[in-house]
Amino acid sequence: MPRIHVCPLARIDEIVGQTGARSLVTLLNPGTPVERPAAIAPERHLYIGVGDIVEELPGHVLPDETHVEALLGFVRAWDRAAPLLIHCFAGVSRSTAAAFIAACALAPARDEGEIARALRAASPTATPNARLVALADAALGRGGRMKDAIAAIGRGEECLEGVPFALELA
Repeated sequence: MPRIHVCPLARIDEIVGQTGARSLVTLLNPGTPVERPAAIAPERHLYIGVGDIVEELPGHVLPDETHVEALLGFVRAWDRAAPLLIHCFAGVSRSTAAAFIAACALAPARDEGEIARALRAASPTATPNARLVALADAALGRGGRMKDAIAAIGRGEECLEGVPFALELA
């Protein structure tokens, strides 16, 4: 069964090794260095340079439609033969938003609330970036249901770094 794994930057090598992931999405502030694990081919790595912010902030890159479109294009091209790993710095906000977005995009008939509840069950610390979710909601024509589903699960538990988890696409 296709699976999306989520983790913080500090654990990508470990999680790639444990899961056999062969595709990687990185969501970090522009210019933040990340060493792509050897098991991930360059063409199977998407780096999205974006800040973990929801409104304009000088010196930071606000998520916009181009970031969401890049993510959607990448996950739609994912062959699902091996797991997909998505990470950000802490594995809490940008990466959990991207995992939720990917699950919604790849299962257009699946209820947004069901996906959000599965996300919360998998990760008590997940706090998906609201701006990324809102942009994806519009891009996918979900009529506000993605935003509402994430609002319904609420903010995750406070932490410095999220515990790696998997989100099933069933």
